[in-house]
Amino acid sequence: MTELTQSPRVAVVGAGPAGLYAADILINRAPGAQIDVLDALPSPFGLIRYGVAPDHPRIKSIIDSLHQILDRGDIRFLGNVTVGSDVTLDELRQRYDAILLATGALRDADLDIEGIDLEGSFGAADFVAWYDSHPDYSQRWPLKAESVAVIGNGNVALDIVRVLARDPAEMARTDAPAHVLAAFAASPARDIHVFGRRGPAASKFSPLELRELGQVPGVKMLLDDRDFNLDDADRAALQADGRLRQVVKTLERWRAGHEGVGSRRIHLHFYWRPERIEGSGRVTGLTVRRTRPDGRGGVVDTDESRTFEAQAVYRAVGYFGSPVEGAPFDPEAGVVPNAAGRVVDASGQIWPGLYATGWIKRGPVGLIGSTKSDALETVANMVEDLARLAPAPDRSPGSLPELLRARGIEVVTWDGWLAIDAAERLKGAAEGRPRAKLATRREMVDAARSGTPEAA
Repeated sequence: MTELTQSPRVAVVGAGPAGLYAADILINRAPGAQIDVLDALPSPFGLIRYGVAPDHPRIKSIIDSLHQILDRGDIRFLGNVTVGSDVTLDELRQRYDAILLATGALRDADLDIEGIDLEGSFGAADFVAWYDSHPDYSQRWPLKAESVAVIGNGNVALDIVRVLARDPAEMARTDAPAHVLAAFAASPARDIHVFGRRGPAASKFSPLELRELGQVPGVKMLLDDRDFNLDDADRAALQADGRLRQVVKTLERWRAGHEGVGSRRIHLHFYWRPERIEGSGRVTGLTVRRTRPDGRGGVVDTDESRTFEAQAVYRAVGYFGSPVEGAPFDPEAGVVPNAAGRVVDASGQIWPGLYATGWIKRGPVGLIGSTKSDALETVANMVEDLARLAPAPDRSPGSLPELLRARGIEVVTWDGWLAIDAAERLKGAAEGRPRAKLATRREMVDAARSGTPEAA
């Protein structure tokens, strides 16, 4: 391992899994390193807190392991700090030997079809942020549609379908705040249509997420027999991928038994490509074009099209990276351009001391395992570089907190987050729930003050 002549100072921008796993690996590879993890939100944990549906406590248990990383005390958390506005990247470079970008992918990927801007057309990322009570989003959401169309064949699409189909009484046992629970309780959704342009053997669902959808009480699953005429390419894909075999097995069971009974119906449509969102001013339907397998694992259009009635359309076609002001960014790929985690500019030249990990590095694909692998690669290259990087001119641990304090930024420390956490648990206990999220940034910062008023 590269020998370091002094304790490196490193800033990690983003306190989600990517940033925290990288910080944890770095503290083990470079004992004594001074690591500050910055986040624009008053809370850590990123998309695990604000990107996982509230009825999924199993996945949210990942927070427990992330909590332990910060709770040890050898990595400092500075929340409620936006890099680019509260402090610039250049100002961080004056104070840290290396900077690691782990800002993730928070925005919806584009879907270029007619009608996408109609009232009632929504991006999945915005909807997820609303029902997860992201403090920077409005507390209002128009859950007024009886018939809903969801575009996408991945786990985010399943989350949207599941929360729309679930009995509001079950949602009331989650950590969702009152305004979210009230909106779901009033939702009239009865028919939820899910569209994928390819077949069952090409879906991106995880087996467990799909099975959980079938366990929602009071829901009838409806599938079309002609979507299950698998070709040789489909069969080869199933032979090579056990995950796909489990997914198709679940779908086949639902198709054979038309599983479930209840007032809410989930229609899973394969081989339909979204063509146009219908409506004048607001959404009234979704027109889709029938596709068919091309024999090589892809699909081609057919002459058949159909319009489904819908008063709301949700696109769950992927996320797009969140740039950091002052850092290179590829607007086509939605990532910070990099070579194995070392950030590069448009000409391919490495920016010394600037690194990337997680979705902002590779794009919004892969789960926790991929995030850890990413972090290992990036941190290994950072440690290799640190021995020859010029040290930051201002190495005082108090320098950044002092700068932020002078600018009136209400920094939330780890003690502040623990106070927020305690306030949410107390609020939840009063309502018979494990936790009830504080819904606004102001509420969170005020709660944090009961933990500590200082950032250093």
